[in-house]
Amino acid sequence: MHTWAGGQSCDGAVIASTPVLHRDRGCSSQTSSLSMEWSMVNARFLAAVFSTFLLISGCKKVSATLSPQAPAVQVTEVVQQDVPIFREWIGTLDGFVNADIKPQVAGYIQKQAYSEGKLVRQGDLLFLIDPRNYQDLVDQAKSTLNHNIAVLGKARLDVQRDQELIAAQAIARQQLDNDVAAELQAAANVESARAVLKQAQLNRGWAQVTSPITGVVGIAQVQVGNLVNTSTTMTTVSQVDPIKAQFNISELEYLRAVQGNRWVEPGQPESAKLDLILEDGAVYPHPGSVIVLNRQVSQQTGTIALQGSFPNPGNILRPGQYAKVRAAVSTRKSALLVPQRSISELQGTYQLAVVADGKIDVRSVQPADQVGTMWIIDKGVSAGDKVIVSDYSRLKSGTPVNAQPASEGTSPTASRSPAGSSSPGP
Repeated sequence: MHTWAGGQSCDGAVIASTPVLHRDRGCSSQTSSLSMEWSMVNARFLAAVFSTFLLISGCKKVSATLSPQAPAVQVTEVVQQDVPIFREWIGTLDGFVNADIKPQVAGYIQKQAYSEGKLVRQGDLLFLIDPRNYQDLVDQAKSTLNHNIAVLGKARLDVQRDQELIAAQAIARQQLDNDVAAELQAAANVESARAVLKQAQLNRGWAQVTSPITGVVGIAQVQVGNLVNTSTTMTTVSQVDPIKAQFNISELEYLRAVQGNRWVEPGQPESAKLDLILEDGAVYPHPGSVIVLNRQVSQQTGTIALQGSFPNPGNILRPGQYAKVRAAVSTRKSALLVPQRSISELQGTYQLAVVADGKIDVRSVQPADQVGTMWIIDKGVSAGDKVIVSDYSRLKSGTPVNAQPASEGTSPTASRSPAGSSSPGP
């Protein structure tokens, strides 16, 4: 019988891992076969254990070398450049000339000859007042004039005849004097009749109510058949190309302007042009200029009135519109610009995040004027710093990040096109 130390015999006893041969039991062949099988099992077991050990060691090394992937953020550089500082005021548009159309004569309206809201030229017919009464007055004045001309002709003949008779001493001197006086009176009557005829002709002409200017005509305030007189406003014609905008600036803004670039004074160069921002937020494509600076500051409001003139091709702008008037009041030298969306506000303080050495650096900054979608930063950044323009609310200072350049539309630039300017800081 063969036995194994600490194991089982071939007939069911516990066996150990190391075989012990006993030649006295007569099962040599069986023991040799079992020994070979057990050696193969042990080899396989040892190989499996070694492979598992290597696998565990390799996983530990790989996990030790892997690190969490750094989050990606979009950045843009802080730009340093000179930028104009803009201010805005609420303005009211008005026609350069607003002509109230009132008749020069009284009468019944016979015809409306224009289309309301359309452009009319100087001299175009607007209304026709019944001219028959005025035509009768013209005819009467002509008749009176012709009569007086005839009387004047007879008086001149009398004076001529008297002069001949005086030379022959056929009449008294008194007769000649009387005829000369009659001639002078007849001449005066002729001139008076001519004036009456001229006035009658004017009245007949004024029965045709025409536009005194070229402009846009408003809605009629009277209708055909209405009786009008010289105090009746029939409609209004406004000259709207160019159009003017009136706005008020504070006394302090006025003082700064006259001590600075003098944009408030009429006749300034192109740099002092005015922009007009319409109700929909669009910038009117035709810049204007200051044409009137009022003579005094209002004691009630502490402001001074200005008027700007703007080209208005196509009559897009109309009197009565409200619009923002914008002007470059100064130039900020070597300003540091960052996109507005890179700044966050928290309880009155302003912050932005800068990527430095591959990590986030959250900084408190002091914004100044706003220039369109950009802000000027007085304190907290330097030219060339890479500020984050994407969301970094879940990231803290010192967090490693993967900085990527932002799209071109977020790069800081300054021009005349910004939507406005304000001061976010205290």
